Amino acid sequence: MQFEPPLEEGRLLRRYKRFLADIETASGELLTIHCANTGSMLNCMSEGARIWFSRSNDPKRKLPGTWEIGETPHGRLAVINTGRANALVEEALNAGLITELNGFTNLKREVPYGQERSRIDFRLDYPTGVAFVEVKSVTLGFADSRVAAFPDARTERGSKHLRELAALAREGIRAVQLYCVNLTDIDAVRPAEEIDPAYAAALREAVNAGVEVLAYGAAISAQEVRLIKRLDVRL
Repeated sequence: MQFEPPLEEGRLLRRYKRFLADIETASGELLTIHCANTGSMLNCMSEGARIWFSRSNDPKRKLPGTWEIGETPHGRLAVINTGRANALVEEALNAGLITELNGFTNLKREVPYGQERSRIDFRLDYPTGVAFVEVKSVTLGFADSRVAAFPDARTERGSKHLRELAALAREGIRAVQLYCVNLTDIDAVRPAEEIDPAYAAALREAVNAGVEVLAYGAAISAQEVRLIKRLDVRL
């Protein structure tokens, strides 16, 4: 995924009301931009840290830009805009990078399914059947560790998605939980049991039911973000 034009650099002043961030650009301009991230952003931000944002010229927008990338307190880069995760995964699927999911003949987005009225991020059609793929964006990292974790806050929605995937797997339908690790210098992913033990339990139950768990890591810069390699999953 290329940013065209390339992202602009700035400095974070504060994030507030979840979806707002005050920044100072490299030229000294003070802006309030959109923070497209519903999570806690734990270990993802600190006041004064470098950020990169996309600027919009749409006169109908209330805010002039969107916070895309941030420098974490540990010196990593994180994709703050969680809306980018599905696009990154779709790009990687179409390029054949996610080899475990190669061979599909059709890709559908946001397909309704399940007993709890969910929507799957991707349904992939194969000559031999279908695969349901749920995507989660991972940005929670820790000092002196190359293992990221998910989630960064309690998520009943995330647990629900795992229950739905487990139900599919028990019916013999291929079900995949895919972690899109939008954080540099990471080798593996684990459930953040210390933050949401219910989610960690749901993940292990889903695996026992036959759900496949994959993780892919991204290369991140102001010019582009792209998935580049498979990461270990530690349950």
